[in-house]
Amino acid sequence: MAEYQVTCINKPNHASPHEHITHIGNPANKWRMTREQAILQIEGNINQFYTVEKVTGKKCYIGVVKEAGKNPYLRTYADKVWKDNLLAQADCDESCKIVG
Repeated sequence: MAEYQVTCINKPNHASPHEHITHIGNPANKWRMTREQAILQIEGNINQFYTVEKVTGKKCYIGVVKEAGKNPYLRTYADKVWKDNLLAQADCDESCKIVG
Protein backbone atom coordinates (compact mmCIF):
# COMPACT_ATOMS: atom_id res chain seq x y z
CA MET A 1 0.00 0.00 0.00
CA ALA A 2 1.42 3.37 -1.03
CA GLU A 3 1.22 6.58 1.00
CA TYR A 4 0.52 9.99 -0.50
CA GLN A 5 0.88 13.37 1.18
CA VAL A 6 -2.10 15.69 0.79
CA THR A 7 -1.21 19.38 0.67
CA CYS A 8 -4.34 20.84 -0.90
CA ILE A 9 -8.11 20.41 -0.87
CA ASN A 10 -11.17 21.71 -2.70
CA LYS A 11 -14.50 22.62 -1.13
CA PRO A 12 -17.43 24.61 -2.53
CA ASN A 13 -16.60 27.33 0.03
CA HIS A 14 -13.12 26.90 1.51
CA ALA A 15 -13.90 29.06 4.56
CA SER A 16 -16.98 27.07 5.58
CA PRO A 17 -16.32 24.39 8.22
CA HIS A 18 -19.70 22.80 7.42
CA GLU A 19 -19.14 21.88 3.77
CA HIS A 20 -17.55 18.60 2.72
CA ILE A 21 -14.20 18.42 1.01
CA THR A 22 -14.78 17.49 -2.63
CA HIS A 23 -11.15 16.76 -3.63
CA ILE A 24 -7.76 16.13 -2.02
CA GLY A 25 -4.44 16.57 -3.81
CA ASN A 26 -0.82 17.64 -3.98
CA PRO A 27 0.27 20.46 -6.34
CA ALA A 28 3.96 19.47 -6.15
CA ASN A 29 3.03 16.11 -7.67
CA LYS A 30 0.22 17.65 -9.77
CA TRP A 31 -2.61 15.33 -8.71
CA ARG A 32 -5.97 15.48 -7.04
CA MET A 33 -8.82 13.03 -6.63
CA THR A 34 -12.43 13.14 -5.60
CA ARG A 35 -13.50 12.49 -2.05
CA GLU A 36 -15.36 9.39 -3.22
CA GLN A 37 -12.26 7.95 -4.92
CA ALA A 38 -10.13 8.63 -1.83
CA ILE A 39 -12.73 6.91 0.37
CA LEU A 40 -12.70 3.84 -1.91
CA GLN A 41 -8.90 3.67 -1.77
CA ILE A 42 -8.75 4.11 2.02
CA GLU A 43 -11.51 1.61 2.77
CA GLY A 44 -10.13 -0.88 0.21
CA ASN A 45 -6.65 -0.66 1.77
CA ILE A 46 -5.30 0.37 -1.64
CA ASN A 47 -3.56 3.61 -0.62
CA GLN A 48 -3.14 5.78 2.46
CA PHE A 49 -3.24 9.56 2.51
CA TYR A 50 -1.83 11.91 5.13
CA THR A 51 -1.07 15.51 5.98
CA VAL A 52 1.91 16.72 7.99
CA GLU A 53 1.11 18.66 11.14
CA LYS A 54 2.97 21.97 10.91
CA VAL A 55 3.82 22.27 14.61
CA THR A 56 5.00 18.73 15.32
CA GLY A 57 6.00 17.54 11.83
CA LYS A 58 4.05 14.32 12.46
CA LYS A 59 2.02 12.50 9.84
CA CYS A 60 -1.72 12.69 10.34
CA TYR A 61 -3.41 9.91 8.39
CA ILE A 62 -6.70 10.58 6.66
CA GLY A 63 -9.60 8.38 7.64
CA VAL A 64 -13.22 8.00 6.63
CA VAL A 65 -15.88 9.21 9.04
CA LYS A 66 -19.36 7.74 8.77
CA GLU A 67 -22.17 9.30 10.77
CA ALA A 68 -25.79 8.19 10.66
CA GLY A 69 -27.78 10.07 8.05
CA LYS A 70 -24.72 11.79 6.51
CA ASN A 71 -22.47 11.10 3.55
CA PRO A 72 -19.04 9.70 4.50
CA TYR A 73 -16.33 12.34 4.74
CA LEU A 74 -12.57 12.61 5.16
CA ARG A 75 -10.79 13.69 8.31
CA THR A 76 -7.29 13.30 9.71
CA TYR A 77 -6.54 10.98 12.59
CA ALA A 78 -3.45 11.33 14.78
CA ASP A 79 -2.60 10.21 18.30
CA LYS A 80 -5.97 8.41 18.49
CA VAL A 81 -7.85 11.70 17.99
CA TRP A 82 -9.83 12.94 14.97
CA LYS A 83 -8.41 16.31 13.88
CA ASP A 84 -9.15 19.02 11.31
CA ASN A 85 -5.72 19.16 9.62
CA LEU A 86 -7.26 18.77 6.17
CA LEU A 87 -9.18 22.02 6.54
CA ALA A 88 -5.87 23.88 7.05
CA GLN A 89 -4.62 22.92 3.57
CA ALA A 90 -4.58 25.39 0.68
CA ASP A 91 -6.91 25.13 -2.31
CA CYS A 92 -5.88 22.78 -5.12
CA ASP A 93 -5.35 24.76 -8.29
CA GLU A 94 -5.72 23.87 -11.96
CA SER A 95 -2.18 22.39 -12.09
CA CYS A 96 -3.56 19.39 -10.15
CA LYS A 97 -4.98 16.93 -12.65
CA ILE A 98 -7.76 14.54 -11.60
CA VAL A 99 -6.44 10.98 -11.06
CA GLY A 100 -7.91 7.75 -9.78
